[in-house]
Amino acid sequence: MGYFSRLKNKLYTKLRRTLYLEQMDTKLFQLHTLEVQNYLQRNLFENPRYRQNDRMPIYEKQVFSQFGEDGILKEIFDRIGTTNKYFVEFGVETGIETNTTYLLHKDWKGLWIDGSPDYTATINRLFSKAVAAKRLTVLTSFITAENIESLFAQGGVPAEFDLLSIDIDRNDYYIWKAITHYKPRVVIIEYNSIFLPGDHFVVDYDANAMWDKTSNFGASLTALEKLGEEKGYKLVGSSFAGLNAFFVREDIVAGKFTGPFTAENHYEEPRYFLYTKNGHPRSVSL
Repeated sequence: MGYFSRLKNKLYTKLRRTLYLEQMDTKLFQLHTLEVQNYLQRNLFENPRYRQNDRMPIYEKQVFSQFGEDGILKEIFDRIGTTNKYFVEFGVETGIETNTTYLLHKDWKGLWIDGSPDYTATINRLFSKAVAAKRLTVLTSFITAENIESLFAQGGVPAEFDLLSIDIDRNDYYIWKAITHYKPRVVIIEYNSIFLPGDHFVVDYDANAMWDKTSNFGASLTALEKLGEEKGYKLVGSSFAGLNAFFVREDIVAGKFTGPFTAENHYEEPRYFLYTKNGHPRSVSL
């Protein structure tokens, strides 16, 4: 067999292996998706614990959010109503998978902040119509407790607005604590769910630090519950995946949520394996 024939056969074998691996990846993803759906059906939707009115995970729906945050937000705002339909979110990366992308489809407006120029360039391209219509403001900045309120001022954030979403994977607790001149009605913030209710954990503050891909990040749900109380917020729920906690300003909680507004009541263990997105890959034309 000549050189070119051997090369042709080698390339053909490699191509067949690549196609086989792609098919296997597709099948594994399909199996994982089916397992996730079955797990949610058994352990969430058919679980008596979540049939109570104030169990937010039962309302989960995933449109653009990482897990079911889109549905929980809908339920919260169905209860408390909206005012200016203004949001702020940071740590948004490309904007395709956020807690507020779906809100842009529902005629909200707001501010996104990310520290990566590549990500914000992608946002400005993908969301060019929303940016041009001044429905979306995009800032490029590494966020710290020292600069967060100046970034809000730069972005034209109103003193009171409907939703704040915090997810920067490390200093989230300190960023929320530093926001004192702005009063969002609802706050979503990532919590460190390896720590159980009653554990008061907050990572040491380092303005320049980023997540090191370990469990040393953020704050426990109990620590955030206490911070929320200090700032005038009540913990009303957490995502079933044990990722995000939801707080509502206490002056609008009465009659809308029954409590108890505690980590013991609303803690969800880490279930990051639930991450999946059904349907076509997400994209936007906003």
